[in-house]
Amino acid sequence: MGYAGPPCKAHARCYGAPVPQSESLSARVERLELPFNEYGVDPYGISKKHLKLALEFFAFLYRNYFRVRCTGVQHIPKKGRGMLVGNHSGGVAVDGMMVLTSTMLEMDPPRLAQGMVERFIHKFPVASLWASRTGQFTGLPEHAVRLLEDDRLLMIFPEGARGTAKLYTERYSLVDFGTGFIRLALQTRSPVIPFAFLGGGAAIPTVTNAYALGKLLGVPYVPLTPYLLPLPLPVGLEIHYGEPLFFEGTGDEEDHVIEGYVNQVKDSITRLIEEHRAERNLRRTRRLLP
Repeated sequence: MGYAGPPCKAHARCYGAPVPQSESLSARVERLELPFNEYGVDPYGISKKHLKLALEFFAFLYRNYFRVRCTGVQHIPKKGRGMLVGNHSGGVAVDGMMVLTSTMLEMDPPRLAQGMVERFIHKFPVASLWASRTGQFTGLPEHAVRLLEDDRLLMIFPEGARGTAKLYTERYSLVDFGTGFIRLALQTRSPVIPFAFLGGGAAIPTVTNAYALGKLLGVPYVPLTPYLLPLPLPVGLEIHYGEPLFFEGTGDEEDHVIEGYVNQVKDSITRLIEEHRAERNLRRTRRLLP
């Protein structure tokens, strides 16, 4: 069961033929198959100008700072709706930023992954503006349904804020998944593409979360690291996409049926994490050998 996609076309860190590095980031934004108007804005308010500026920064982090290793992009449909569903980690939204960048840099043609952001982001006008202009919207069910029915690519972290609150020692674990994403997949007949994100917990090694301070600042918590501030370290990150999962139903099924589907997705992500975690450890061991 799975989407039979073409070979992965990506740069040297991804398996398969590389996307030509001569293509500019601006050109990749121009190649997005989105209905931009003459002002470079699509019906959702996504702006080419903002996308290009954001991609310049994200691509630097992706290629040079985090040196992201990506595999499995051939499992993401080149066209049509799809839900990228993965584990959350890293204290702040580094994972979402890098997943978005992977679909822009690794796919040919490039696609824009659109995420459902936490509502508190709208308390910060600048962050809210940039989120919406780059296609990241408040996580309301009606927004998600509309995006998928318009054949967009939706990025979802079912662990929510509890996922990014994981401590360094819990970085490879999964907390409970919400079930809404499965009902959404069934309602919109969307394939679920599981992915594993590795390295986020090492990039921001959280030792505790300051919930009282977070409340004062209008956020769920503030992650604290051994060096106090939650600034990411230049740790190598990895994104591994698995084969799509297809589920039959309408979204109105009994809870036990939905929970069974959720567990299938969770199991797929767990397998990806464990498989590539082992490979990651092996590569690290080989580098240390004389």
